Amino acid sequence: MSVELDATTYIHAKPATAHSYILPAVLGVLEGHFAGSAKADVFDLGCGTGGAAAALAKEGYCVVGVDPSSDGIAKANVKYPGLPLKVGSAYDELSGEYGTFDAVVSLEVVEHVYDPKAFTSTMYDLVKPGGIAVVSTPYHGYLKNVALAALGKMDDHFMPLKDHGHIKFWSRNTLSTLLLDAGFHSIRFEYVGRIPALAKSMIAVAEKPL
Repeated sequence: MSVELDATTYIHAKPATAHSYILPAVLGVLEGHFAGSAKADVFDLGCGTGGAAAALAKEGYCVVGVDPSSDGIAKANVKYPGLPLKVGSAYDELSGEYGTFDAVVSLEVVEHVYDPKAFTSTMYDLVKPGGIAVVSTPYHGYLKNVALAALGKMDDHFMPLKDHGHIKFWSRNTLSTLLLDAGFHSIRFEYVGRIPALAKSMIAVAEKPL
């Protein structure tokens, strides 16, 4: 089976709507982890049109990013010409090309990935020992799914008719297992967008051993 990686067409280069509640938490995670040290270098895996990368760069982080959509990267390069954002994917040997980073962020990406084990393996290789991976994805918890079913919102939530939509639906347990199997440890979660039980997204923070 061949997979068309350049499948997404972006309308604009603004941060995604979800970034309004995800980015503040991500920035808080980075500030907390690197408190008292110089601003870190960050790799944005699945940077889209560069909105999140630009927000991180504005806070003083040195950001590099890739995305498989040539359309998205073209828009990012026009909107943010000073940022090194290029076409690439988690199926490439990214650490060989770009080196390693204090942190790797990947926001609302893992739910679109056909091979999540390859995705987290690439992420692990990109993180320096002692660094962190920060992964956000829509939250799928028991109570939230019950609420969606009771309100008749399951179809809207899972978007089966949307082109290039979500193909993986992660729980805290399955995402933890994915990251642990890649070699990360000390995984913790934050929940954003609503109260934790009904959160829009969850953010996993995973450390790479020294």
